[in-house]
Amino acid sequence: MSSVQIRPIDGIRPADRVSEIKEYYFSRKLREVAAMNARGLDIISLGIGGPDRAPASEVIETLQQAAADPSNHSYQLTVGLPELRKAYVDWYRRWYGVELDPATEIQPLIGSKEGILHINLTFLNPGDGVLVPNPGYPTYTSATRLVGARIVNYMLSEDNGWQPDFDALEAMDLSGIKLMWVNYPHMPTGAPASRETMERLVDFGRRHGIVIAHDNPYSFILSDRPTSLLQVDGARDIVIEMNSLSKSHNMAGWRMAMVASNPTFINWIVKVKSNVDSGQFKPMMLAAVKALSLGDEWYRELNAEYAARREVAMKIMDALGCKADKRQQGLFLWGRIPDDEPSSESLADRTLYDKRVFITPGMIFGSQGDRYIRISLCATRPVMERALKRIIE
Repeated sequence: MSSVQIRPIDGIRPADRVSEIKEYYFSRKLREVAAMNARGLDIISLGIGGPDRAPASEVIETLQQAAADPSNHSYQLTVGLPELRKAYVDWYRRWYGVELDPATEIQPLIGSKEGILHINLTFLNPGDGVLVPNPGYPTYTSATRLVGARIVNYMLSEDNGWQPDFDALEAMDLSGIKLMWVNYPHMPTGAPASRETMERLVDFGRRHGIVIAHDNPYSFILSDRPTSLLQVDGARDIVIEMNSLSKSHNMAGWRMAMVASNPTFINWIVKVKSNVDSGQFKPMMLAAVKALSLGDEWYRELNAEYAARREVAMKIMDALGCKADKRQQGLFLWGRIPDDEPSSESLADRTLYDKRVFITPGMIFGSQGDRYIRISLCATRPVMERALKRIIE
């Protein structure tokens, strides 16, 4: 593509919402990393959380066989294949102990990121308030701005185990608040939700009429007891939960995810979604059915590898003078930077430019993350060892 800048015709401007958001941090930072690599600098990326391993071989074989069938390339229904919906229901029953109706309480998604925007479009009018965690996944903020809703941050802290401070929430002005985003195991901190937190979230939402949207893609990673907010009695009345095969099954680029809730909420979401896309590729849905049927050995082997990588990440944290808790769950290690370090961004930039290792500054997740950095576990152990060596040297 040419680098020549074309000047738009005078008077043409983008919608106001475009000025309300910035380009996604990783989108622009990875361009910089690519440019450095083009100059021969060989940057080691420990920034983004995209699994580097392949899905199970039988999942790939299912995709290949289904893609070879000429009848599998047509448009599909927005609601997805019945066998995929049933597979998600079986998966929730087996691993979470949650019973769902495949016809009315499950909706496949083209990735959770898509689901975040669909949920916002479904429940929010311009000016409505949304409780967004700080630190938290940046898309909660940008998707809220895209629909013209009002962001109300609730603060998470290491002192409170990165759990919501319910006393502070109750003391807030909750008038006009329609939706609350939560995410446990938490990204970026790796903190799991306690049972008390899950029960109090459901109670808080029910008492205040606030929909609790739970983003749950990390529950299988470095955890032997996956949790769901839908395990709490009465949760389905007020909770929407998204889940994904991106992390748990190494299928990030496949964009296979789902949302579960009560039939009314699901019906509203389908109304929005049906006007946005024309369904998912049938061979990928059939392969996702196969992935959802995998047994204990798949998750045990996956987590053994991530546990070994986390040990190397702990050494990298030590080499950078940072402190981390190895009990974290998910695809990352979150660590507090030294007190004499000006900011997480300064440490991340110095590590990139001086050591040629890309790590993520915590400030991109909100002001509460500025004294932290994040290291991705989505690189092989030899690559992580090489990064450690560069930092030490």
